[in-house]
Amino acid sequence: MSIDRAREYLKKWNKDRDIQEFETSSATVALAAEALNTEEANIAKSLSFRIENRGILIVVAGDVKVDNRKFKDEFSCKAVMLSPVEVEAMIGHEIGGVCPFGINEDVEVYLDMSLKRLATLYPACGSPNSAIQLNCAELEELAKPRKWVDVCKMKN
Repeated sequence: MSIDRAREYLKKWNKDRDIQEFETSSATVALAAEALNTEEANIAKSLSFRIENRGILIVVAGDVKVDNRKFKDEFSCKAVMLSPVEVEAMIGHEIGGVCPFGINEDVEVYLDMSLKRLATLYPACGSPNSAIQLNCAELEELAKPRKWVDVCKMKN
């Protein structure tokens, strides 16, 4: 199971015991915010894209969306999200539980600047009913991003 991969990965920092599991789904930003009794902005959603036949993850705040122009400027290609089947195969987690913990080795992780304004973040942990509470510094340490990017804009 994907949550087991995330849990095993987080053991290196003794964070595996901080994973929260819910009786209800937290597979979407709205459901996760409800399960955690927090604002949607605080949900750190992991978006999966294809860049040249490989998958990448961009972790963004829950209240933003990808800006196609900024994405193209950053990655020199159009933003193409992976299909649900591709996500599990290329990233290592299924839709609803995608996170930067315990992913396939060749996946590059990026953190979006939209996260920096938030004191508390809740990324998923490999299942559609899990999350972990982190601050930006902890997320950066655990996710091991290639770099911070600015590829989002506020939702209208």
